[in-house]
Amino acid sequence: MLKPNLNELGKLAKDTHNETKKYFDKLKKKTPKNLDYVMQDLHEAEFKKTDCLKCANCCKTTGPLFTSADIERISKSFRQKPQQFIEQYLRIDEDNDYVLKSVPCTFLDSDNKCFIYDVRPKACREFPHTDRKKFNQITDLTLLNVAICPAAYNIVEKMKEKLPL
Repeated sequence: MLKPNLNELGKLAKDTHNETKKYFDKLKKKTPKNLDYVMQDLHEAEFKKTDCLKCANCCKTTGPLFTSADIERISKSFRQKPQQFIEQYLRIDEDNDYVLKSVPCTFLDSDNKCFIYDVRPKACREFPHTDRKKFNQITDLTLLNVAICPAAYNIVEKMKEKLPL
């Protein structure tokens, strides 16, 4: 069971946004030496009880960035040239990155499974990035992700308890 549920998540993320932003600002100024280890533990504990297939909100509401390696790997699995894959599925966004032409994700099945799971983009494999090394460098991204992913929200709330600043 996901807590919070998706209906509550937007409001909860909005309600805690300023507090979380202040927390992350302090974190950048005074990063605990064990931050990455704590985040790894919180991430693993949360994802032991989280079933992403029950949610898939990330796939329904946002699109990943596609690296050159992602495009090569996925187009190869489709037996397409990279340029064909780009023309069919991707566009260039305002940051000059390749992203999906539309959301929800083109590759999301009705049962929340990914058609390209084995070759999915790096951004999808790593989402919500809460176990990434040098976590203090991606707090802006995490602030966005807590409004999308119930697991990320829970991890950040536990982080604030475990590492009070």
